[in-house]
Amino acid sequence: MSTDTLHSVDSVLNALDVPVSTHAPRFLVLYGSLRPESYSRKAALLAASLLESWGAEVRVFDPHDLPVFDRASYDHPQVQILRDLATWSEGMVWSCPEIHGSMCGTFKNQIDWIPLKTGAVRPTQGKTLALMQVTGGSQSYNVVNQMRVLGRWMRMVTIPNQSSVPKAWQEFDEHGVMRDSAYKERIVDVMEELFRFTLLLRDRSDVLTTRFSEQKSLAETGALQKAQGV
Repeated sequence: MSTDTLHSVDSVLNALDVPVSTHAPRFLVLYGSLRPESYSRKAALLAASLLESWGAEVRVFDPHDLPVFDRASYDHPQVQILRDLATWSEGMVWSCPEIHGSMCGTFKNQIDWIPLKTGAVRPTQGKTLALMQVTGGSQSYNVVNQMRVLGRWMRMVTIPNQSSVPKAWQEFDEHGVMRDSAYKERIVDVMEELFRFTLLLRDRSDVLTTRFSEQKSLAETGALQKAQGV
């Protein structure tokens, strides 16, 4: 089976030569805690403020009223809001606490409600993703590693850099503002990288992430419809 028309150097370069969008990049920020003193939320709000300061349009999703994933409550208002935001966004920030050495259920519940495919639309495929975690104890990378698996499964472009904040309760003041530190600088680094990756990739995500099997299926569907006179 020839794949020259899909993977030749000229075809890829021509496909990448597209007009560049000038609208503000759109980001969805998710965090993984319901506590009033949620440090994953504080880190998420810092990330959101940084992206907004660089000209991005940002939405931070509040998980409080999201139902437990049951494969049935798709009409719930919060589920609809989350799914619409996932489709609207061009990139995401995931901020999650580590609990028992793993990501928390509150965060995973949000991911479970985001479908891999809705009709012909893949809400997350080709979108950029930045990962952050907070811990109550010593440094750990368990959660960002687990979220990286999720991002790959959802066919997102997960940026190389990531943030992990140990002893997060020491890193924020009484107003929820993160104190100056190497951990804060790392969050700035991660958001800068996400911002740049998103601007570079958002107009080219289709050619970068659409699989041969998908293109083959689309071609076969088009041929069938043509034969049927549709």
